Amino acid sequence: MPEPLDPIPISALQHWRYCPRQCALIHIEQTFDDNVYTARGNALHARVDTPGEDRHAGNRVIRAMPIWSEQLGLIGRADAVEILPDGSPYPIEYKQGRRKAKRYDELQLAAQALCLEEMIGKAVPEGALFYASSGKRRVVTIDTSLRQQVQQATEAVRSMLQAGKLPPPVNDDRCRDCSLYDRCQPQALADTSRQTLLLQQLYQP
Repeated sequence: MPEPLDPIPISALQHWRYCPRQCALIHIEQTFDDNVYTARGNALHARVDTPGEDRHAGNRVIRAMPIWSEQLGLIGRADAVEILPDGSPYPIEYKQGRRKAKRYDELQLAAQALCLEEMIGKAVPEGALFYASSGKRRVVTIDTSLRQQVQQATEAVRSMLQAGKLPPPVNDDRCRDCSLYDRCQPQALADTSRQTLLLQQLYQP
């Protein structure tokens, strides 16, 4: 019987997809700083992260539901899960900003769907992202591509955590809004020519 996998937080997949170095700073270095974007996200989740149940459109809704997958070695908490009339779970992830051009949020939602499928034994073909800026849901199909991306991201994060090393900085447009910019120092660390020059001068008389 194989050894159980060390659980990885589902949030780490979203962090890794956004920036592997950001993921490592949070989950290896255990460091995190807030900025205006993370503060807004914290305020939103303070309203939805209280465990409890209510109803929406006649469906039972479980808030702050603990979820996990032994097959993938994932653990986390779904903001909200609607239980449809046939007993199927429908995950809903709350986001404070607007829809992203890249599929960071979809990856996190898909990971929740795979956990729910394993836990409840029913297919989860779709879920929804609720963006506070618009007050609307956006339906996300949990397709084969997203499922494969969850598997790949989980393996990549697990390998990074086991190696215990920080990936190099990306130093692109993502850095501008990152709350860990000052800790990461992407401009300084990405300039390898400057580092090489300083190393060459270090031992010169």
